[in-house]
Amino acid sequence: MTAIKKEKTKKTDGECQVVSIIVPVYNSEKYTEKCIRSLLGQTYQNLELLIIDDGSTDQSGAILDRLEKEDTRIRLIHQKNAGVAAARNRGIDLATGTYLTFVDGDDYVAAD
Repeated sequence: MTAIKKEKTKKTDGECQVVSIIVPVYNSEKYTEKCIRSLLGQTYQNLELLIIDDGSTDQSGAILDRLEKEDTRIRLIHQKNAGVAAARNRGIDLATGTYLTFVDGDDYVAAD
């Protein structure tokens, strides 16, 4: 994962900085849960998962609704299908972390 630093106010030494992970999802019900759980299972826990459901017509939205209830680090946005670039841009607009990165909804990240 490559992280991009966003310009924000400076944090004090020793304070863990939030990493915003933007996950666009479209009709990936077979992979969605594995993807999200792989992100939540990382040893670095100061994460914000911005999951953009880009108008999925399969069960991806329902899976994401359930996962959002399990972990407060998940911020789920449902939107009409506008494409992956629009979903990523929406995530960027909503991100509050010092750093941000992207993971596709049909990928997973190995434990670190």
